[in-house]
Amino acid sequence: METKYIFVTGGVVSSLGKGIISSSLAAILKARGYRVTIQKFDPYINIDPGTLNPYEHGECYVTVDGHEADLDLGHYERFTNVRTTRANNVTTGRIYQSVIDKERRGDYLGKTVQIIPHITDEIKRNVLRLGTTGDYDFIITEIGGTVGDIESLPFLESVRQLKWELGQNCVCIHLTYVPYISAAKELKTKPTQHSVKQLQQVGIQPDILVLRTEHEIPASMLRKIAQFCNVSADAVIQSIDVPSIYEVPLSMHRQHLDEIVMAKTNIPVVGEPNMAPWVNFVDKMKNATREVTIGLVGKYVELQDAYKSINESLLHAAVYNNRRLKLKYIHSEKLTGSNVDDMLKDLDGVVIAPGFGQRGIEGKFVALKWCREHDIPTFGICLGMQCMVIEFARNVLGLTDANSTEMDPSTPHNVIDLMEEQKSVHNMGGTMRLGAYDCRLDETSLAAKAYGSTTVSERHRHRFEFNNDYRQQFEDAGMKCVGRNPETGLVEVVEIQGKKWMIGTQYHPEYSSTVLNPSPLFLSFINAAIHHQK
Repeated sequence: METKYIFVTGGVVSSLGKGIISSSLAAILKARGYRVTIQKFDPYINIDPGTLNPYEHGECYVTVDGHEADLDLGHYERFTNVRTTRANNVTTGRIYQSVIDKERRGDYLGKTVQIIPHITDEIKRNVLRLGTTGDYDFIITEIGGTVGDIESLPFLESVRQLKWELGQNCVCIHLTYVPYISAAKELKTKPTQHSVKQLQQVGIQPDILVLRTEHEIPASMLRKIAQFCNVSADAVIQSIDVPSIYEVPLSMHRQHLDEIVMAKTNIPVVGEPNMAPWVNFVDKMKNATREVTIGLVGKYVELQDAYKSINESLLHAAVYNNRRLKLKYIHSEKLTGSNVDDMLKDLDGVVIAPGFGQRGIEGKFVALKWCREHDIPTFGICLGMQCMVIEFARNVLGLTDANSTEMDPSTPHNVIDLMEEQKSVHNMGGTMRLGAYDCRLDETSLAAKAYGSTTVSERHRHRFEFNNDYRQQFEDAGMKCVGRNPETGLVEVVEIQGKKWMIGTQYHPEYSSTVLNPSPLFLSFINAAIHHQK
């Protein structure tokens, strides 16, 4: 069949959950047997979020082909089990950069380069490119920001043009907010009406409205919204707050969102989607009674989205271990030798978070020393693995000045050092080892046992590496380098022998964990935490 294009826009306020609605719809359509992918258009001028502080934009997600992307791509993958690439995330910066590069090459033959048609044509080209591969039946495109934002206007103009060009192969879904005024005890529809009116002013008539709300919206109010917004009454559905984002696909299917989309794109609605695996996951999540308590040690723990993929991976693993996850955030800047016992003593397992820079790193060393000496299951990820190496060097090998050259360029024991090919690179954007790389695991390692394989592929996002000059010293003292890149010999996984579960990975296994295929390493870690609890 011809590829169908679904555009998801938002209004009233940001952070309503366009990514979750897009991911939920994709999950249902995929459960119907369709080939689906999602892309995110972000209106900021950064080329990608790789240089953005987590305080600005939350977690930076990494695709298999090494693109630094918006965290919504993590939702897309977790919900659909479909791997994304750089084609699935486009920013205004990338659009303008591409157009300017073409202008400099003379591709426009001396014409004046303008928003319309040059910028909008470039946006449309990016929208349609995935469809030309023939790999997908549905392509869902989420437009970042809210209707009315200046930054979003070129994207909305492109959607307007595509809606005419694609005809019935195109559907627009608009997500808005219906607030509840507690003093008046009333839901208010005016913000939704105004939001749709703004969308109509730029030439887009939404086909479907999804109303985010904390309270059930009466049928009469749904009809009123449909009437005021020129949307058919059966195409106005509500997205009521639920305890978990993983309940949203089931809620959307109950309200027939998938069937509405299919009807509007001339696809016969036959049978039901196979949601049984999803229902099984949600049932396990809701019915788990026993807890497993995990501490996450990092410097951004006050931010809900800074460690989003790790949080979700821990949740997936807990659910499949029939446990309710209790996640305790521990600020590494506030962790000291005098309070570490009080902060960590009630935990079943500890994750040492990834990151960059010096801030909060001494607290990670304190946590790792305590966990090693008390034999608590511990998982160090990226910088967390590097901190595990440094702590071991200082307190077991006796190399008291050991450090990473990221933190101390003049350290006499550079157990973590810059990759050789990066030493002459100064541009912050795109200097890192990014994307999926193969890793060969020792067959007797805990990691190989967890994966059920000695060859894995996981995603990276880092500049610094384990210094192989020190490898023999570490292995002789009990920290085994059990995972290596088969081409370069770079160390990817370390394990401390004789401990219940103390593993560090240079890569980010959290990027690969999905609802239907949780990360094997996280499953193993949570299992170890449960056994430690017993």
